[in-house]
Amino acid sequence: MAKVHPDAARPGVTGVEEEEPKLAEATALTVWRKSLLFNCDGFTVFDASGGLAFRVDCYGTSGSRRRHAEAVVLMDAAGVPLITVRHRRLSLSEHWVVYDGDGGEGDDAPRPLLSVRRCHARLLRHAHPSSPSKQKALAHITSLSPALPGAYVVEGSYAQRSVAVRDAHGVAVAEMRRKESPVGDEVFRLVVSDPRRLGAPLAMGIVIALDEMFGGRTGGASAARSLLPRSWSM
Repeated sequence: MAKVHPDAARPGVTGVEEEEPKLAEATALTVWRKSLLFNCDGFTVFDASGGLAFRVDCYGTSGSRRRHAEAVVLMDAAGVPLITVRHRRLSLSEHWVVYDGDGGEGDDAPRPLLSVRRCHARLLRHAHPSSPSKQKALAHITSLSPALPGAYVVEGSYAQRSVAVRDAHGVAVAEMRRKESPVGDEVFRLVVSDPRRLGAPLAMGIVIALDEMFGGRTGGASAARSLLPRSWSM
């Protein structure tokens, strides 16, 4: 099997610099648009040392069981649900909501964390004015939890695996970057610059939402299928 995970991180440099207040270290992940389980679609995510960090395993894409699915669950290496990305139906634009845990419904349902809404091409063609790149905006992210203040804009190109999630000041809090790999664009890097502001699980939740919005438009043999069936959303 081809090596898709990143090389181990170099140890920190000792000396006077270690006495200064430590900034949050960036989290670098390697994302593979493939499930390691047979007959499953999904994601496999490796940490900087090559260990399994997260996984998404969706059984099949046909049949009545899959046609009624409305959510994608991100799990840790042991299979414990971390977040759930749920499709909001009957929306004027493609809209996804990220919930804590397994995203159960009813009285015990967890509160939503983030809202990811696709930008309409005719309404917004460029990213945030503070963004230095002025790339096309893909989606808006709104916090739905007091623990996650602020709003973000997603810019770039998912097809090219070149995406940045920027705050209101244009600072990138997470980025997707292309990675040289024998399996093409199915493997890419996800770098979370400050996990205290936007943790790696939430960053993966945004990736899942973007994959549902734009994953079928990459073209070529590696174009990924949607993990969920299409509904009435536009």
